[in-house]
Amino acid sequence: MRTIVKTFPGVQALRGVDFDLMPGEIHCLIGENGAGKSTLMRVLTGAQRPDSGEIEISGETFSGLNPALSQKLGVGMIYQEADLVPALSARDNIFLGHERVEAGMILKKKEMRREVERIFGQLNLNFPPSTIVRDLAPAQRQLVQIAKSLSRNIRILVLDEPTAALTDSEIGYLFDLLNELKSRGIGMVYVSHRLDEIMAIADRVTVLRDGSHVATQRIGDVTKGSLIAAMVGRNIDAEARSTSSKADKVVLSVRGLTVKGQFEDVGFDLYQGEVLGLAGLIGAGRSEVLECLFGVTQPDAGSISVEGKAVKVNSPIEAILLGFGLVPEERRESGLVLGRSVAENITFPVLDRFSRFTFLSRGKLVEVASRLVSQLSIKTPSLGQSVRTLSGGNQQKVVIGKWLAAGTRILLLDEPTRGIDINAKFELYQLVRDLTAKGMSVIMASSEMPELLALSDRILVMSEGRLVAELDAAMTDQVEIMHHAVAGARREGEAA
Repeated sequence: MRTIVKTFPGVQALRGVDFDLMPGEIHCLIGENGAGKSTLMRVLTGAQRPDSGEIEISGETFSGLNPALSQKLGVGMIYQEADLVPALSARDNIFLGHERVEAGMILKKKEMRREVERIFGQLNLNFPPSTIVRDLAPAQRQLVQIAKSLSRNIRILVLDEPTAALTDSEIGYLFDLLNELKSRGIGMVYVSHRLDEIMAIADRVTVLRDGSHVATQRIGDVTKGSLIAAMVGRNIDAEARSTSSKADKVVLSVRGLTVKGQFEDVGFDLYQGEVLGLAGLIGAGRSEVLECLFGVTQPDAGSISVEGKAVKVNSPIEAILLGFGLVPEERRESGLVLGRSVAENITFPVLDRFSRFTFLSRGKLVEVASRLVSQLSIKTPSLGQSVRTLSGGNQQKVVIGKWLAAGTRILLLDEPTRGIDINAKFELYQLVRDLTAKGMSVIMASSEMPELLALSDRILVMSEGRLVAELDAAMTDQVEIMHHAVAGARREGEAA
């Protein structure tokens, strides 16, 4: 791809970008949200036509592509959000849109069945092709998407944040598979915010910033620090360490909280202005504790007190009235109404405050939404913009904004920076500091230990549904946290 230019109304998304890919190479593409990564890949897949520049694939040069031509040239794309039909089987999804037919209308079912079985064998997939997609785990859906691309005889595979919903073991399996595809000569463009993964899987890495090409280097010639500097012009890690706003006042007390099959005997105190981190391996029970506190599930035992008063949280509505707000791990599925506007999403929890009888005061609604968009520096063309079109970081700010509108005093954050870029992470860290400085208390579950260490006052380590350690964030490190998480899981396994 040479000197690719693409302009949208008011925005120059790509400013003469160069990008190349070799057969049998994994070339990582990184940059902040809005850097131009997605636009560049849409140009490659034919979803967008460049204003100028050219694309050369296997010796053929084009001024632009369309989706059909891109696929014919061997380009396949695997999106962060699975591009599959949940009600169909894996087999039907793989051939959807390019079914093999004879006489123009009769499906060659046996031929397609044999081809799917061949591809499943190549990928060592351990589930039947007849499995309905909605019954598959996230990692298995990713593999179906890869199988779908292989059914088209691809030469170029683009992967957009492919590990966002995967566990560590599933990521390891995916990396083994990508290296196998690499050995067959397939070139891959790997788009990700996760620098550890990039250092582990890439042959080369290209950095985009503000629509411009900043650097392309072999992975052995870079460090995470140099990549961060190239993306955002500063070292985020150096700025990340939090200044505590913790006071002596206990705002939340949890004792013996238990949901059978999820977690058991969880107890802790949360102080005003504190960030309390929840660490642990996948399946440790962190998300489940937050959901119980928010009334999504009901405890089988234990007690919850808010500012010294025993409470029952029977539903999310009651949790909101008590001052809780939950930013869920899957913000697009559980935290936002994607088809509605920024203003509507921010004010959904408090619409009753803007209504009289059956009439809604849109003036008051817009006033509150405008204030929070400004306060949180949410980048949106207008309050009426569909929240679906915002970047991941700005979507996350909208979710937080709605809880600020509701007057939340205890904010529950579940994997708050998943799927957002490094600069957006820094902005979110600063936002959390600002909120706790004003007296808000935060419980944050995160798989990113540097994030926990940077923001937390204390860190609770969970393993197999139990609290196994309480650590002072300023006096611990990743090694100690992981020791407790793994040792706790080992003790549980031995006991079983």
